[in-house]
Amino acid sequence: MEDAKNVYSNSEIKVTYHPGKCIHSGKCYQGLSEVFRSSVIPWVKLDAAESDHIIEQIRKCPSGALQFERLGSLSEVK
Repeated sequence: MEDAKNVYSNSEIKVTYHPGKCIHSGKCYQGLSEVFRSSVIPWVKLDAAESDHIIEQIRKCPSGALQFERLGSLSEVK
């Protein structure tokens, strides 16, 4: 059974968060706190930074809880 997930998107990317995989290292919000907000719901605000910056930060997620897919082109997932 696949764990629950939260999906966020803008016109360029879709971000998927799998809370069951998260180890709460804090790398997401420490590196891009305007997008990954630890005390606000919804905690992911994709319009707060350029998609390429968000992708760069997602790639630093040590657990793989955050993943992305580019929309309108070939899919790429962490």
